[in-house]
Amino acid sequence: MSVLIRPVRNDDFDRWLPLWDGYNAFYGRHGASALDPAITRVTWQRFLDPAEPMFAGVADVDGALCGLVHFLYHRSTTRIEPVCYLQDLFTAETARGQGMARALVEHVYAHAGAAGVRRVYWQTQAGNAAARVLYDRLAAHAGFIVYAHDV
Repeated sequence: MSVLIRPVRNDDFDRWLPLWDGYNAFYGRHGASALDPAITRVTWQRFLDPAEPMFAGVADVDGALCGLVHFLYHRSTTRIEPVCYLQDLFTAETARGQGMARALVEHVYAHAGAAGVRRVYWQTQAGNAAARVLYDRLAAHAGFIVYAHDV
């Protein structure tokens, strides 16, 4: 098995979409709570637009996509250079335990480093125990609790 972690390409959409759907289902965004398809279309377009600070990488195993990572750069009040928010990370169930999630996070680290960004951060649900085992190896838990409110 040959695994290549690489940026998405325009022709990846049909292979990326089932991973995106799986990610959203994992976080309860399906059925009546599903994302509006327009959000998916605009998100995909942003990944491919060089003027956007949003990026997507995939784990490509002999032409089959088995994982995704989405990240973006933004300003911070605590740093001069931008920071990187790793927003989405997902691997297909059949690909778990093979190091793909680690490789996808390391892809983000490399991309951020090349862009002069020194901090990558992300969040996950407290109950996502399997992912947290990996995350605890890759980064320091800062202890923050996330609040959100739609307006």
